[in-house]
Amino acid sequence: MGGTTFGKPYIRDNQMHPNLSFVLGSMNRRHHPVTLLQATQESPTLARLSELTRDSVARLAAVQALIPTTLRASVTAGPIDGLVWCLLLDNNATAAKMRQLVPSLQSHLRTKGWVIDSIRLKVQNQSTK
Repeated sequence: MGGTTFGKPYIRDNQMHPNLSFVLGSMNRRHHPVTLLQATQESPTLARLSELTRDSVARLAAVQALIPTTLRASVTAGPIDGLVWCLLLDNNATAAKMRQLVPSLQSHLRTKGWVIDSIRLKVQNQSTK
């Protein structure tokens, strides 16, 4: 047991699991830093996530000209889930205008070669930015 907390003895975590050296010794751990690019290339999950992020940003760049210049700063490329692409919006006013633009955005993306069923609009809370 370690010291005391509020007059009661406590047990430290390493005292509860003293024989973890056999587990930790057998783990294949790196002891040198890797770049984000290296980590993404070595992990299929991260590579896929990186690919989806690049695709989402490319889609937004493709439709940027259709979005009014005053709204562009309020629109961010969001996640892609199958055939559904999400745009992240700063406020409800932007969402109202973007709802009107969704059909033309979808049509434009299809002419550029993207297969897309729908565009989802999500207004971000101020706390989630």
